[in-house]
Amino acid sequence: MKLMVMDGQGGGIGSAIIKGIRASIGLAPEILALGTNSIATSRMMKAGANRGGTGENAIIQTSQVAHIITGPLAILMANSMMGEVTTPMASAVASSPAQKILIPLTQERIRIVGVSNEPLPHLVNQVAQILMEMY
Repeated sequence: MKLMVMDGQGGGIGSAIIKGIRASIGLAPEILALGTNSIATSRMMKAGANRGGTGENAIIQTSQVAHIITGPLAILMANSMMGEVTTPMASAVASSPAQKILIPLTQERIRIVGVSNEPLPHLVNQVAQILMEMY
């Protein structure tokens, strides 16, 4: 199973997801860290990803071979993360055949109705639980 974790800016959400997965599932899943910038990728690699890639082409190519994609909701939104998520990146993630498990955190001016305001650690635990059930 190839699990793609995508994040941008500082990579904090992606790092938290990777640490949560490693703590609950262990070393079994292959985690691919995809950052919109090198700082995000580096931080996710330090969190325990197996491999990492940075930028538009890496995200586009990897999203087509990943079995599961996880990250903040903003990875589906063109021009999100202060413009770091390009239209081709968002399109590649959205159109990927991979299952998407997204954390409903965004700095964009978007509100999602029906979603609770859980803190990030609780949301990461929910992602890890879903992945354990799938794995």
